Amino acid sequence: MTARDPHTAVPPRTEPPAKTAPGRADGVDATPAGVRPYGAGESFEFALAAPLEAHEPPEARGLRRDEVRLLVSRRDTGEVTGEVTGEVTGEVTHHVFADLPSLLSPGDLLVVNNSATLPAAVRLDRLAVHFSGRLASGEWLVELRRRTATATEPYSGVAPGEWLPLPGGATLRLPAQETPRLWRAHLDRDVLSYLAVHGVPIRYGHVRRDWPLADYQTVFGVEPGSAEMPSAGRPFTPELVTDLVRRGIGIAPITLHTGVASPEKDEPPYPEWFSVSPWTARLVNITREHGGRVIAVGTTVVRALETAALDAPAPGTVRATSGWTSHVVTPAEGVRAVDGLVTGLHEPRSSHLMMLSSITGTGVLARAYEAALEEGYLWHEFGDSHLIL
Repeated sequence: MTARDPHTAVPPRTEPPAKTAPGRADGVDATPAGVRPYGAGESFEFALAAPLEAHEPPEARGLRRDEVRLLVSRRDTGEVTGEVTGEVTGEVTHHVFADLPSLLSPGDLLVVNNSATLPAAVRLDRLAVHFSGRLASGEWLVELRRRTATATEPYSGVAPGEWLPLPGGATLRLPAQETPRLWRAHLDRDVLSYLAVHGVPIRYGHVRRDWPLADYQTVFGVEPGSAEMPSAGRPFTPELVTDLVRRGIGIAPITLHTGVASPEKDEPPYPEWFSVSPWTARLVNITREHGGRVIAVGTTVVRALETAALDAPAPGTVRATSGWTSHVVTPAEGVRAVDGLVTGLHEPRSSHLMMLSSITGTGVLARAYEAALEEGYLWHEFGDSHLIL
């Protein structure tokens, strides 16, 4: 085996070209030519202007978590739901996240991800190692990133069998490449304990400085394991949860430990560990049986519930299950157990947009994203939210 010296492994950095795109924030016109179908209508292509990227938590902008904006899009179902009346089906409306209880109905069920975010990035002088998740073998998947002046970018200058010396005297061995950007890795000590001392939250270029790990946790996060925040749950506050329950809206957890995102590439998600408990499966099935809606809080929850619906005993139900899911939700297959979704705003061509199209249909989703761009909504984990009903 050969060692990879993180101090000399990376060639001198060259600055990437400045990001340019039309935009409408801070007084600049942000509206692109339009939201265009991509990939046979399964996803969308549009220009995301840099001013529409959330660069810091909303609290740093003087807002509470539940004061981020909430875009609401309704499918063409002919239904009028909740306390909002007189709406045209398929219409897009604008709210703040604290309005969520009034937009849902008694008997609805919100299913949330209770995975807590890890300080999953370990920084060396010129490299960063992003721990993406534990494998059944006990190994971890990791992504190697080259550190730049502002964040990180992909790095491919290693070969199977090499090892990296990490802070604190640890050694990370890289026996094999798992995907074009992820490596199987073995750390010579307990990973969670090591990250607690030497790790920081993963940060990409749209976030301009480090923020404490607490800013990357949700009110539901009790099971450590996500490389990146299950961000759809971030706008919830204890007060908002209390209001939801007071109005007869249920809340049930699943666990899905998220892996690292791919900010530079459009690629499908890879296997992730999840668990749907017997209690949550029962609540989902009772809710649907009695005419309530199952609203997933995040694409991670959609993936978990739709995996649990694959071999369920009856159509539209889910079963208690856990393990590794490779299930990808696409418009061709649709959804079985999910009636709505609380999510963020997703990048062009991403697999998340394919999933959203499975719930909304292409037309409603395109209309929603055109409205979000025109009205200057903010993208990414610290940005605004989207409720699909």
